[in-house]
Amino acid sequence: MEMINEGAIVAREEAARSAALTAAVGGEYLTFRLGAEEYGIDILKVQEIRSYEPPTHIANAPGFIKGVVNLRGVIVPVIDLRMALGCASVEYNDFTVVIVLNVRGRVVGVVVDSVSDVLELSQDNIRPAPDMVAAMDASAITGIASVQDRMLILMDIEALLSGPSMGLSSFSH
Repeated sequence: MEMINEGAIVAREEAARSAALTAAVGGEYLTFRLGAEEYGIDILKVQEIRSYEPPTHIANAPGFIKGVVNLRGVIVPVIDLRMALGCASVEYNDFTVVIVLNVRGRVVGVVVDSVSDVLELSQDNIRPAPDMVAAMDASAITGIASVQDRMLILMDIEALLSGPSMGLSSFSH
């Protein structure tokens, strides 16, 4: 019975990885940095890019939720993507920006170290994520792209931010 359960878990993980890879189709990706790593997200999820301004803190919010900002009348939760992904925290500087995203009809801001550029990637440039990312939410990593001498971690930002661990269900859009 234990082998059947283990087999079902492996099958689910492989299905999630396969679904993530098929989701990583060619297209335009906004690339950004968190430390030494470079990430890419679907440009169609991006609403705007803003310089970092300290948000209004929300009591009892998880540490990675920096607070909220008023964006032209819309209250937007701001998430430190570094903290949400378990990376070491850093001091914010002039390059620190907030990428404002539209995730499942909800506006959310994510703090990143810097924005690099917008790249058009073909399906040929995208490879499946290695098995070791299964420790993370496998559905959030759609693949690894190789562009010249750069390696990009492609993320399904919607899957990452919609997960139950993000605590965004209490925010209205």
